[in-house]
Amino acid sequence: MAYLLKGAHVVDPQVGLDDVRDVLIDGDRIAAVGEGLDAPEGAEVIDAAGKYLVPGLVDMHVHFRDPGFEYKETIETGARAATHGGFTDVATMPNTDPVTDNGAEVRYQIDRSRHAGLCHIRPIGALTVGERGETLAEIGDMVMEGAVAFSDDGHGVQSAGMMRTCMEYVSQFDKVVSAHCEVESLTTHGVINEGRASTRLGMFGWPALGEELEIYRDIELCRMTGCALHIAHISTEKGLELVRAAKAEGLPVTCEVTPHHLFLCEDDITDAYDTNLKMNPPLRTAADAAALREGILDGSIDCIVTDHAPHAPHEKDCEWEIAFFGIVGLETSLPLMLTNLVLPGTMSWSRLVEVMAVNPRRCLRLPEVRVEAGSTADLTLIDPAAEVTVSEDWLQSRSKNSAWLGQTLTGAACDVFVAGRHTLTDGEVTPVRRVLR
Repeated sequence: MAYLLKGAHVVDPQVGLDDVRDVLIDGDRIAAVGEGLDAPEGAEVIDAAGKYLVPGLVDMHVHFRDPGFEYKETIETGARAATHGGFTDVATMPNTDPVTDNGAEVRYQIDRSRHAGLCHIRPIGALTVGERGETLAEIGDMVMEGAVAFSDDGHGVQSAGMMRTCMEYVSQFDKVVSAHCEVESLTTHGVINEGRASTRLGMFGWPALGEELEIYRDIELCRMTGCALHIAHISTEKGLELVRAAKAEGLPVTCEVTPHHLFLCEDDITDAYDTNLKMNPPLRTAADAAALREGILDGSIDCIVTDHAPHAPHEKDCEWEIAFFGIVGLETSLPLMLTNLVLPGTMSWSRLVEVMAVNPRRCLRLPEVRVEAGSTADLTLIDPAAEVTVSEDWLQSRSKNSAWLGQTLTGAACDVFVAGRHTLTDGEVTPVRRVLR
């Protein structure tokens, strides 16, 4: 199938493009990029005037709960949410049941994603067996089956010696370790940021130091092993300073941030105890959020991720202390970035493309996707004027635990192409027609 996108504002800093162009898709490739392109016979012409065309968005940190927790999310429902949010690629964390700690579990996810036929699923394998931090997982086997990175996300490897072993082994395969930085002996029982929030609401605090100490440790292990290190869901100003220093030194260290850590803080948690504001790591101070926003603008933070964490109603509609951590985020990530940073003029479109498309691919060692002839047709078309109201009906995820329910946001993906296949059409997820290859 061929598609001609007419008059799109193409933004791709990789090829120095930030201007209006026509883009022809033929099969799974971009056939041409130029002005005044004619549609070949049989091609579908899409009026893209006033819209922005960018390389397909990538989220390198999601939880799809499949296998083991399909009542929260499945590969298919997660893929629908990702597509609805404008993503062509997502990297799934391994804290499934069984844990994704061997090649067979990696293959299961890839096969299920191909059956769904919506977006590319890039499994992240566990560093240790069962994510228990005791025994090295089958790293080589998982690489052979398609794992793109490794992490014990949700726990973090508590033993420095075990983490060193993991990083030394992963480095042999030129893969990245994504580190969930949490010293559990400091964070045990913590349910909210330690400080004003925990004091005000009378709950056990989760100190920033519990994250920062492990960021420091893992950077030092990166220095020792040479393994590429990616700091997951960074949440504090001090943690960001540690990453900046590592980057300045030339160490292979990158980091990511979530929209909720950019645009929410502990002050948003009131005595209404909205459990959709309970996160891991917790919402930090307003000063931390401001520092993170500056970090995304100045290049210190490499990627925007969602940490998409679906939970069933009974796991969130309960007392704060026992509610599960996390929120869904795939469908609100792009609208939040557009509403809060891009459309007000604080962030350029080019920088948005870097943190949501280019850099995640680089971190995961995925092939580049460029808006140029010959490149794979993984593309996202964005309508900057679209208004979306976040509601349970609007969300395509199986779970509805969003911190943004009831809010109206401006700007959203309207069309998505994955290997040339039109997976999102005018904001609607396209029914599956064939298996992705």
